[in-house]
Amino acid sequence: MAGYVIKYNRITGERIVREFPGRQGHRDALVLRLKLEKERENRDWEIVSLNSDSLETVQKTHSRYFTGHLISA
Repeated sequence: MAGYVIKYNRITGERIVREFPGRQGHRDALVLRLKLEKERENRDWEIVSLNSDSLETVQKTHSRYFTGHLISA
Protein backbone atom coordinates (compact mmCIF):
# COMPACT_ATOMS: atom_id res chain seq x y z
CA MET A 1 0.00 0.00 0.00
CA ALA A 2 1.20 3.48 -0.80
CA GLY A 3 2.47 5.70 1.97
CA TYR A 4 2.49 9.46 2.29
CA VAL A 5 4.50 11.81 4.47
CA ILE A 6 2.98 15.20 5.10
CA LYS A 7 4.78 18.08 6.77
CA TYR A 8 2.12 20.58 7.77
CA ASN A 9 2.69 23.99 9.31
CA ARG A 10 -0.03 24.52 11.91
CA ILE A 11 0.39 28.30 11.78
CA THR A 12 0.60 29.04 8.05
CA GLY A 13 -1.16 26.01 6.58
CA GLU A 14 1.79 25.33 4.26
CA ARG A 15 2.45 21.70 3.48
CA ILE A 16 4.96 19.40 1.86
CA VAL A 17 3.64 16.06 0.60
CA ARG A 18 5.81 13.13 -0.41
CA GLU A 19 4.38 9.94 -1.91
CA PHE A 20 5.88 6.47 -1.56
CA PRO A 21 4.18 4.18 -4.07
CA GLY A 22 4.25 0.42 -4.15
CA ARG A 23 3.92 -2.45 -1.73
CA GLN A 24 6.58 -1.14 0.65
CA GLY A 25 5.48 2.48 0.39
CA HIS A 26 3.85 2.53 3.80
CA ARG A 27 7.08 1.34 5.44
CA ASP A 28 9.23 3.83 3.55
CA ALA A 29 6.89 6.64 4.60
CA LEU A 30 7.06 5.60 8.25
CA VAL A 31 10.85 5.47 8.21
CA LEU A 32 11.06 8.97 6.73
CA ARG A 33 8.54 10.33 9.23
CA LEU A 34 10.53 9.02 12.17
CA LYS A 35 13.73 10.51 10.72
CA LEU A 36 12.10 13.90 10.15
CA GLU A 37 10.65 13.95 13.66
CA LYS A 38 14.12 13.45 15.14
CA GLU A 39 15.47 16.35 13.06
CA ARG A 40 12.50 18.70 13.60
CA GLU A 41 13.50 22.00 15.16
CA ASN A 42 10.25 23.91 14.78
CA ARG A 43 7.23 22.45 16.61
CA ASP A 44 4.87 24.46 14.39
CA TRP A 45 5.48 21.78 11.77
CA GLU A 46 3.45 18.61 12.22
CA ILE A 47 4.84 15.49 10.54
CA VAL A 48 2.56 12.56 9.74
CA SER A 49 2.74 9.38 7.73
CA LEU A 50 -0.44 7.98 6.25
CA ASN A 51 -1.29 4.83 4.32
CA SER A 52 -3.87 4.86 1.57
CA ASP A 53 -4.84 3.59 -1.84
CA SER A 54 -4.41 7.09 -3.31
CA LEU A 55 -3.57 10.70 -2.58
CA GLU A 56 -7.15 11.61 -3.44
CA THR A 57 -8.38 9.42 -0.57
CA VAL A 58 -5.90 11.03 1.84
CA GLN A 59 -7.12 14.45 0.74
CA LYS A 60 -10.68 13.43 1.67
CA THR A 61 -9.93 11.63 4.94
CA HIS A 62 -7.35 14.14 6.21
CA SER A 63 -8.59 17.32 4.55
CA ARG A 64 -7.16 19.65 7.21
CA TYR A 65 -3.68 19.03 5.79
CA PHE A 66 -4.79 20.27 2.37
CA THR A 67 -6.29 23.67 3.14
CA GLY A 68 -3.10 25.74 2.84
CA HIS A 69 -0.35 26.21 0.28
CA LEU A 70 1.67 23.37 -1.22
CA ILE A 71 5.44 23.78 -1.02
CA SER A 72 7.62 21.81 -3.45
CA ALA A 73 9.53 19.06 -1.69
